[in-house]
Amino acid sequence: SRTAMRSPCIAVCRIEPESGLCEGCLRTLDEIAGWGSMGEARREQVWHELARRKATRGEVAARPARAVAATGRPA
Repeated sequence: SRTAMRSPCIAVCRIEPESGLCEGCLRTLDEIAGWGSMGEARREQVWHELARRKATRGEVAARPARAVAATGRPA
């Protein structure tokens, strides 16, 4: 079975007034609200945009990860 790409959320959910981005994951409110209904290609685009945003801020970007099955291997 196919598993969904994990959410970028790190449970630090505060919107920065200056940028309009979440302080924790750097997504916009639209990206956060739409994540559950986004297709995999769009989610991949968001992850790439997050990497760009993090690089702009001088942060190390996380790579998109997929959920792992109970076996410890990607499903």
